[in-house]
Amino acid sequence: MGENDSHSEFLAVAIEAAKKAGEIIRNGFHQTKHVEHKGRVDLVTETDKACEDLIFNHLKQHFPEHKFIGEETSAAFGTVELTDQPTWIVDPLDGTTNFVHGYPFVCVSIGLTIEKVPTVGVVYNPIIDELFTGIRGQGAFLNGILIKASSQNELVKALLATEVGTKRDKYTVDATTNRLNSLLFKKIQMRNYVELSINIEEVYCLRDVAGGAVIAQEAGALVFDPSGEEFDITSQRVAASNAHLKELFVDALREAELGLQK
Repeated sequence: MGENDSHSEFLAVAIEAAKKAGEIIRNGFHQTKHVEHKGRVDLVTETDKACEDLIFNHLKQHFPEHKFIGEETSAAFGTVELTDQPTWIVDPLDGTTNFVHGYPFVCVSIGLTIEKVPTVGVVYNPIIDELFTGIRGQGAFLNGILIKASSQNELVKALLATEVGTKRDKYTVDATTNRLNSLLFKKIQMRNYVELSINIEEVYCLRDVAGGAVIAQEAGALVFDPSGEEFDITSQRVAASNAHLKELFVDALREAELGLQK
């Protein structure tokens, strides 16, 4: 089997897993949820756990030699450290807060890294039935239709999608708020999201960014660290834009940082 064939098989199995998990999410969307707190604002439900079990069992059945990193139960299936081996990185219900409150922007996010490089990505919103897929070097698709990054070249006319995260200590909240205020004063249009996987698709448009990263890149977007440096999948920091806007956006963030230091 050639590399392209194996990658296509990886994608097909990941889609199967995402759609099966999507059924669980869809069935539980309007039901009463049992909610636990992993932190002050970071939530987990029985649906998160059921979806992760289903996804990992499905993937492990087909690819038992692969490694697995998950949001809820990674210790039960392998490693929490990213290695060069083929590794599935899964957020079984990205957007748990949205799910709990009946807001339809939730998704299953599945990514495969090979030698630490995001190679296969699936992001599936079962509520509005949007399936984003991508294989490194083979393009990105929404429900089977090829998608491309925006060609917008003026930052003020672009739409910035962001997420605040779950940390609520005073330093983090103040720093995040000040950055957003700085960007708003530049009259940048902004939309805030609770979760990241949908967010990065809207940008092409981790916890887990493996799935979203390959899809965004295959759509023609640049995925990078907000500092402007190369994207590091383990850093929990990510930004994405088209090629025209990257430097403009990074410069705007640097100005915001300088403003915070004054």
